[in-house]
Amino acid sequence: MKLWGGRFKKETHPKAEKFLSSISFDQRLYAEDIEGSIAQAKMLAKVEIISEEEKETIVKGLEEIKEEIEKGKLKFSGEEDIHLAIEEHLTKKIGEAAGKLHTARSRNDQVALDMRLFLRRKIKDILALLVTFQQVILGQAEKNIQVIMPGFTHLQHAQPILFSHHLLSYFYMLERDKKRLEGCLERVNVLPLGSGAIGGTSLPIDRQYLANLLDFPKVSPHSVDAVSDRDFIIEFIAASSIIAMHLSRFSEELILWSSTEFDFVSIGEDFCTGSSLMPQKKNPDVAEVIRGKTARIYGDLIQILVLLKGLPLAYNRDMQEDKTSLFDCVDNIEEMLSIFSEMLKSLSVNKEKMEFEAARGYLLATDLVEYLVKKGVPFREAHISVGKLVQFAEEKKKLLEKLTLEELKAFSYKFESDVYQVMNLTVSVNSKKSFGGTAPENVKKMIHQAREQLRNAG
Repeated sequence: MKLWGGRFKKETHPKAEKFLSSISFDQRLYAEDIEGSIAQAKMLAKVEIISEEEKETIVKGLEEIKEEIEKGKLKFSGEEDIHLAIEEHLTKKIGEAAGKLHTARSRNDQVALDMRLFLRRKIKDILALLVTFQQVILGQAEKNIQVIMPGFTHLQHAQPILFSHHLLSYFYMLERDKKRLEGCLERVNVLPLGSGAIGGTSLPIDRQYLANLLDFPKVSPHSVDAVSDRDFIIEFIAASSIIAMHLSRFSEELILWSSTEFDFVSIGEDFCTGSSLMPQKKNPDVAEVIRGKTARIYGDLIQILVLLKGLPLAYNRDMQEDKTSLFDCVDNIEEMLSIFSEMLKSLSVNKEKMEFEAARGYLLATDLVEYLVKKGVPFREAHISVGKLVQFAEEKKKLLEKLTLEELKAFSYKFESDVYQVMNLTVSVNSKKSFGGTAPENVKKMIHQAREQLRNAG
């Protein structure tokens, strides 16, 4: 008979048994389930619902089961879920005392606890991966501090910027990602155990003691909400979706930059693959698969939102499907962050090509506008004059710095010989000293502050 089967006359239909089973995926929660059960046994002994001897027997049995699982001696197949599977094995191991472990507990608050314990641990792991990624970004930024590249808007040449400045954009994206996960962790870190199936219990349990044992700073204040809440999972997958979006944008840039047309960077061969037909190919497959897996994480978010949108309170069996979304998201975001860090380390930069492209496309046009503004010309008037100047240069097929002073003066009498000092990539980049701008002194300060930030956070 099932542990919950007292009310039933018939055994579960074999097809229903297979259909309802979640052991194939929720068995990865075995450590969290055992951790929660050990805490439950200790609490029950503290409030004298079970004896100290029974507690010791239960704890010893659970620890043995955990060791057997980790050594591969105990495998699961056909059980309904990990919670019942462990209790069934405990019953076989220690007998009657195992039947007291579930006192004042439901699978509803038990699974909510397991998910929170699991996600708490995984968020900490992912935060560590984000820090590692940030450190790699800073390393590449330091190494390439002198490299000037064309900055893009609309994927068109815009203004010259430091390559390091561009890289640091991703550092700050990841910093926001960390903040989102840290906020999520605060909401994950709430003890649901002791809420029972829906309404709590009449037994004299001690939830604060459970929270202390399991290192939860907060106890859930409402039993119905505690067992039905999956907001923390949605929030985590949403935060992971934003991380994945950042990784996908970065991947897209590496894919573009490593193409023959751009030739800005080269990704290490150990992160690329070849073609089964074309022997010359070096494909950025790791970056492409990161870009592809982002769609999968978005799918996890949509899956759980749709799963929960129509459910009445409190627990419904539909909710066992929340684990597939969560586990898939966790596994993929961890893998994506880990491999991206290694791939980024392998990156080599084509300084000459970047600077060659930065010198084309009239990227210094804004510098000419600002030159005229400093000479007292209203911004809009300066903008129009330089726009006409660029049109003239394009027609003449000449770079701005190759125009004669006489040609320049035809568009504004404010142009003087000192204008040629402005029309220089290094001068342009060095002049962008506004807070957050691309001037090397700014970027060096950003890198220093970012390293201090990581050091202090650690």
